[in-house]
Amino acid sequence: MSGSITQPTATMDSSGDQGQSGPHSLRNLGNGHGRESALQLFVQAKKRINDIFKDIGDYVVEADTFVRKLVASKPAVGVTETEVISPENAEVVKGFKSKIDGIREVLARDHMKVVFFGRTSNGKSTVINAMLREKILPSGIGHTTHCFIQVEGSDNQEASVLTEDSNLPKSLHSIKELASALSSGKLKENSLIRILWPKNKCRLLREDIIFLDSPGIDVSPDLDEWIDKFCLDADVFVLVANAESTLMQTEKKFFHKVSSRLSKPNVFVLQNRWDVSEMEEEIDKVKQQHIDYNTQFLADELQVVDKREAKDRVFFVSAREALVSRLQNDTGIPTPDRVLLPGFQARLFEFANFENKFEVCISKSAVKTKFEQHTDRGKSITCDLRSVMGQVYTTSNTLQESQQRLRQERADELDFLIKQLDLLTREVKEKIRVMVEDVERKVASALNDEIRRLSLLVEEFDRPFHPDQMLLNVYKKELHAHVEQVLGRNLQSRCSSALLQGVETTEKQMTDRLSAILPEDTRQQLFNLLPKRDFEIAYRLDCRNLCADFREDIEFRFTFGPTALLQKLLGSKGSAGILMGTAGSMGQPMSSNAAPAAATMQGLHDNEILTTILTTFASFTSRTTLGTVAIAGVLAKAAGWRVIAVSGALYGALYLYERLTWSTRAKERCFKRQYVEYASSKLRLIVDLTSSNCSHQVQQELSSTFARLCHHADTTKHQLEEDLRQLDTDLHRLQDVASGAKTLKNKADFLDSELKGFCDTYLQDS
Repeated sequence: MSGSITQPTATMDSSGDQGQSGPHSLRNLGNGHGRESALQLFVQAKKRINDIFKDIGDYVVEADTFVRKLVASKPAVGVTETEVISPENAEVVKGFKSKIDGIREVLARDHMKVVFFGRTSNGKSTVINAMLREKILPSGIGHTTHCFIQVEGSDNQEASVLTEDSNLPKSLHSIKELASALSSGKLKENSLIRILWPKNKCRLLREDIIFLDSPGIDVSPDLDEWIDKFCLDADVFVLVANAESTLMQTEKKFFHKVSSRLSKPNVFVLQNRWDVSEMEEEIDKVKQQHIDYNTQFLADELQVVDKREAKDRVFFVSAREALVSRLQNDTGIPTPDRVLLPGFQARLFEFANFENKFEVCISKSAVKTKFEQHTDRGKSITCDLRSVMGQVYTTSNTLQESQQRLRQERADELDFLIKQLDLLTREVKEKIRVMVEDVERKVASALNDEIRRLSLLVEEFDRPFHPDQMLLNVYKKELHAHVEQVLGRNLQSRCSSALLQGVETTEKQMTDRLSAILPEDTRQQLFNLLPKRDFEIAYRLDCRNLCADFREDIEFRFTFGPTALLQKLLGSKGSAGILMGTAGSMGQPMSSNAAPAAATMQGLHDNEILTTILTTFASFTSRTTLGTVAIAGVLAKAAGWRVIAVSGALYGALYLYERLTWSTRAKERCFKRQYVEYASSKLRLIVDLTSSNCSHQVQQELSSTFARLCHHADTTKHQLEEDLRQLDTDLHRLQDVASGAKTLKNKADFLDSELKGFCDTYLQDS
C-alpha cells in the first residue's frame, strides 16, 4: 500500500518531494475560490427581494393610512365615502399589511437548505463535514446519527447547540451525547438538534446555507413524518449512496415520497466511498453501471430532470478523503501516509466539481423556491393595490366632475336667490308703502265720518244723569268708555275687514313670490311661517284721556241775558274775550271755559265802537244800582213807562219760563251738546295720529311677516353659502384624494416593475 500511495503523489510534484508535494498541490482544491459568484446569486437575490418588500411594506402602510383617512373623513355634500372607496376594497387594503409583514418575516428567515439522506453508514455526516471543512458532526462505522442535526451559521464566535425542548444553548461537546445512536441519552429519531457554527469559520454558512443531516432512512418507517417535518422547505436533496452497492428500494421509496410532496425536487446522488474502486477491476464498467441506474432513477422514475442533466447529478467521491485533505490543507499539516489511496486527486476534483454544481443548483433553486412564490404574492398585492387606487382615482375624478357641476348649480342658485331677493325687497317695500297710504287714507276718512256722527253716538248713550258732581264724574267716565267702544267698533266694522283682507292678500303674495325663488324642499316650511292667528288693528282712541280736560257748564243761563246777547252779536269767542276783559277790570275770576278765548282779542278791532258802548254799559250796570236807575230813567223817558213795563213783563215771563224748564233732562242735553262739541274738536286733532297708528300697525305686520320670510330666505342663502364652502373643501379633498391615489397607483406600477425586474434577473431559467 505504501508504494501505491507515493507513486501518484510523485507524479503530481516535479520537485520530487514525495511526502508533501502531492497533498499540498491540492491545497487550493475545493477552498471556495471562484465559487462565490454562484452562492452570491441567492444572497444578492435575498437582499434585493428584501429591499423590494421593504418598499412594498412602506407602500402598503402608506396605502393603508391613505384609505383609513379616506374612510374616516367627512363625506362630501351628496356623496358617501362608499362611493369613493368600497368597504370591500378598504378591507382588502387593510389586510395587506399583515400579509406583507408575514412575507418579510419569512424572507428574513429564508436560507438555502440542503438535506442529506441515505442509508446508515453511507457517510452522510462525513460529506457534510467535508463541505464545512470541519469535523463538526459525529461520524463512524455503523448507525451513528440517531436524529436530525441542522448546521447553520451564527454571528457568535463560539459554537453552541440548541434542542427543541430548551432555548438554553449547550456546548458543542454535547452533540455526541444527544445525537449518537450509541449514546444512552440520545434524543428521539424525529428530534432536531441545531448546531450554531460561527459564520467566520465557514464560507458556506456565511452564504446563508444550512445543512441538515438525517438518520439512516433504513432504520425507521416514519418517512412521511420526516418529509413533512424537515423536507418541505428543502432546496436540494443529496442522496449519499454507497458505491459498493446499487441504489436500494429504501432509498428509492424515500425519494418517491419526497417527489410526491414537492414538485421536481433537486436531487444529487453521491456515490461515496469511491476510493475502494482502486482495488477493483473493470472499474469503468462499474462506474457506468452506477451512472445508468442513477440516471434511470432520476430521469425515468422520479422525472425530476432529463437524462442528460441526470448524468451531471451523479458524482463518485470519497468524503473521507476530501475531509482529511481539507483538514490538513487548512492547518498546513501534510497529509499522513497510508491515508489517501491512489487516484485521490481525481476524487477530490470530483468532490469539488460536486460542490461547484451543487452551489450553482442550490443558489438557483433556492432563489426560485424561496422567492418565486413571494414575488408572485407581491405582484398580486401591488396589482390589487394598483386596481384599488385606480378605482379611487377614477371615482374621485368622476366625483370631482359631479361636485363641480353641483357647485355650479349651487352658485347659480345663490346668485339667482340674491338677485331675486333684492328685486323682491324693492317690490315689497313699494307694495307696503302703497298699502300704508291706503290704510291711512281709509282710517282718516272713516274716523272723520264717525266724528260727524258723534252727536248721534252720544245720544245713544242712555245712563241716569244727575248734576251732582260725584255722580257726574261717573257719568262722564261711562260716556268716555261708550264713545271709545262704539267708535272703535264702528271703525273696525268699516275698515278692519277690508284692511285685514288686504294684509292677508299681501302676505300671501309675498309668500308666493318668495316661494318661487326658493328650493322646492323649503317651500312647505315657508308657508308654515305665515301667522296662525288673524291680525287685528287696534285703533287706540282713548277718549278718557283725550277728554280728560272737559269741563261741563250746566248752570242756568238766560237766553236773552247780557252775556247771551253779546255771544249772539260777537260770537262766542268775541264775547268771551269781552267778558274776560270786563272780569279782569273788575277783579272777578273767569270761568275755566273762558281761558282759551284770550287769544281772540285781536278779532275785536272791527267792533271797537260797539265794544266800548257795551263795556261802558256793563260797567255801569255792574257797579251800582244808581247806574241802573239812571239808565232805566233814560229809557223810560225815551220810550215810555208802558212800553218798558210791558217789555219788562215779557222779559220776566220769558226768563221765568226758561228758569222753570231748566230741568235735569235739559241739563243732560246741554251736557251732551257741550261734550259733543268738545270731543269732536279733540277727536279731529287725533285723526292723523290714529290713521298713522293704524297704518303703522299694518306696516309692522307686513314688515315683520316679510322679515320672517326673508329670514327663511337668508337661512337658505346661508345654507347655499355653506354648501359652496363645503363643496370647495370637498373639491380640494377630492383633488388630494385623486392626487394621492394617482401617486399610489404609480408607486404600484414602479414596485411591479421592480418585481418584474427581479424575476427577469433571478427567476428566469438560464
